[in-house]
Amino acid sequence: MSANNPRRRLATELAAAAAAYQVAAVIPHCAECSKPCCRLDVLVLELEWKQIKTLWQLGESRPAFDRRLAAGQGPEEIRAGNGLYYAHSKPCPAYDQSCGACRVYDQEAKPVGCTDFPVYEDDGCVIADLRCEAVNLDALTAWIARAVGPAYRVIKSADAEFPFLVTLTVKRVAGKG
Repeated sequence: MSANNPRRRLATELAAAAAAYQVAAVIPHCAECSKPCCRLDVLVLELEWKQIKTLWQLGESRPAFDRRLAAGQGPEEIRAGNGLYYAHSKPCPAYDQSCGACRVYDQEAKPVGCTDFPVYEDDGCVIADLRCEAVNLDALTAWIARAVGPAYRVIKSADAEFPFLVTLTVKRVAGKG
């Protein structure tokens, strides 16, 4: 798709709006959050080998780590699957609990899921994960509406199986734009 494609342009605008909302509303709240997502209490973090090796400060090879993990001798919070690793149930090693901040926030080791959570663009829609206490759905909806302008309306829909995941879809208003 070219940059001139209207759907691609809209998706790019939505991604920028979601990122701007996170910078303005979510990230400032992280230091005072009562349920930091970095604790991985209810969230699962998807990681690549390089991130596992860096965050858990491993000196061994990937095959050796995988054998140790399969034998039940690896970090209990990590599971392997589909060539990736999934961490949950214990705080991320990069999470500094004393100040409520990430030690690898602006570094390559920071997982993509941490950048995207809790608001991100996906296939031309904005997804909001309401498990994050910093997300105000009405404020986010207004933010997205301002970003796309009056030619679009924003429609909210919750996932039936996971109602804390809300999709914001934008539809062109008839006769506008």
